[in-house]
Amino acid sequence: MGNADVPAVTEFPRRVPVPPVRPFLDTFRANLKETFFPDDPLRQFRHQPARRKLVLGIKYFFPIFDWAPTYTFSFFKSDLIAGITIASLAIPQGISYAKLANLPPILGLYSSFVPPLVYAMMGSSRDLAVGTVAVSSLLIGSMLSNEISPTEEPSLYLHVAFTATFFAGLFQAALGFLRLGFIVDFLSHATIVGFMAGAATVVCLQQLKGIFGLDRFTSATDVVSVMKSVFSQVHLSKRKPRFFWVSAAAPLTSVILATLLVYVTHAENHGVQVIGHLKKGLNPPSVTSLTFTSPYLTVALKTGIVAGIIALAEGIAVGRSFAMFKNYHIDGNKEMIAFGTMNIVGSLTSCYLTTGPFSRSAVNYNAGCKTAMSNVVMSAAVMVTLLLLTPLFHYTPLVVLSAIIMGAMLGLIDYEAAIHLWRVDKVDFCVCLGAYLGVVFGSVEIGLVIAVAISLLRVLLFIARPRTTVLGHIPNSMAYRRVDQYPMAQSVPGVLILCIDAPINFTNASYLRERISRWIDEEMESSEGKTSLQYLILDLGAVGGIDTSGIGMLEEVKKVIDRLGIKLVLANPGSEVMKKLDSSKVLETIGHEWIFLTIADAVAACDFVLHTCRPDEVSSCENSV
Repeated sequence: MGNADVPAVTEFPRRVPVPPVRPFLDTFRANLKETFFPDDPLRQFRHQPARRKLVLGIKYFFPIFDWAPTYTFSFFKSDLIAGITIASLAIPQGISYAKLANLPPILGLYSSFVPPLVYAMMGSSRDLAVGTVAVSSLLIGSMLSNEISPTEEPSLYLHVAFTATFFAGLFQAALGFLRLGFIVDFLSHATIVGFMAGAATVVCLQQLKGIFGLDRFTSATDVVSVMKSVFSQVHLSKRKPRFFWVSAAAPLTSVILATLLVYVTHAENHGVQVIGHLKKGLNPPSVTSLTFTSPYLTVALKTGIVAGIIALAEGIAVGRSFAMFKNYHIDGNKEMIAFGTMNIVGSLTSCYLTTGPFSRSAVNYNAGCKTAMSNVVMSAAVMVTLLLLTPLFHYTPLVVLSAIIMGAMLGLIDYEAAIHLWRVDKVDFCVCLGAYLGVVFGSVEIGLVIAVAISLLRVLLFIARPRTTVLGHIPNSMAYRRVDQYPMAQSVPGVLILCIDAPINFTNASYLRERISRWIDEEMESSEGKTSLQYLILDLGAVGGIDTSGIGMLEEVKKVIDRLGIKLVLANPGSEVMKKLDSSKVLETIGHEWIFLTIADAVAACDFVLHTCRPDEVSSCENSV
């Protein structure tokens, strides 16, 4: 590139200023606010009288008081239809998922009565249908069964399940109050896809117990243990349930038809297992059932935190998806508080962990719900069932519940999403595959740990090995772009321009120093017969921050290239970088006059010295830049 391609600038007024020094407490408060309160939830309370602040505060934590005054009969008709529709799904699914968690089936109905009422008051989603979900049920069942036998110690198992739900709710609410919702973001989309698919596969395999009417079945969740449990029972061929083929187009219809069929034919006397007695009545209190004694406290705490995080991730993701369809916003931290509160209240009223399942929410959305009142209608329908209809479920065959679970789970195996991940991002696909294989061949905890570990490893690699690329000039423009992406980008004679794509800190300072040295060596080796390398320009536009290790790296780079007769030039540093350079006195070492607003300005200054000044005037020219 000749002089015509680089603007001939003899004055460079656009300097990069050092931001003014602010008091430490002001800076600390600003950073704290940006980290934990990016949405500034308190802005609505500013400049408001005390009475108005109280009203706004109540509406913030109880959104029902925001939309209830404008609620219309037209909305109620839509919510009534949607609520009855999701109740027809919630009743059989609730019973089924409770069995999946190794809990009494009646708890599935209890958990579809109280939590939806709490969410209707505190939730910000109009479409989320609250209830039990298969994945959380499987998590609770598998994690608790490893420590406590649900058949030998059913009362203790039940108490620990309530305690785990209490801790899950406490953890969820704490995340919301402390604005720590970003923790859930560590469960990436790829992790969720793989984890849900693996859990769905395990859940389907677990239903072989109900499909084949097995008495003894492993509590492990991995595919090897499940298949070994199936094929090791020699009496399998003698007790084939004659009605295991019963399935349904709709869950409630299948339950009704199968229950009538079993009742009429007395199929329970011929190998078909049934639910048995379900007592009538609303949720009994379970405050005294919570157990905080060792060693069960540790089990309940671990189970509650793991299951609570998964439930949060699923519920918030589902809520945001449907909110996007209807073009409204839900507050993630408020949702965490709502989920946490409903699970705390649920644990005190004989409920286990609930969230917003996708299948039920999709039915709610498609049924035309308008507000969270559909959850109230569903709760009322479940209440009627608890008060009047529970004896009718006595003859409901377990095989139908297994079919309901399998039907719901097959929809969670999203192979199209996995294929999309493979096409777009191979590492994300590995995260997805790791989660799936970990769940299927290990356990739900192992799958979760593998997926999160791979995701964190990827993040650490991005931080520890940031990309450094050579930039070149795009002809007839002021733009400088990567030479490996833009073939027309031209290198600047005597100048090496490097772009660093990440903050500079202790994890990558050594790597960047070595990588910059290698770029310089390669440039000097390839410049035979051309203008020798005189300037190194570092584009810091993507460097959001720098620590003392990063500053030390810049000092070492400057010392090395000074010995080679190369000048260090910085372009587009951010305010945080300029503050650190100024406070560490590195700014004086580099020279403030060699820090530029843009790459074009930096190149113009270098080109001015290279092509205007005589060799014996270079030093004076550089000082006058």
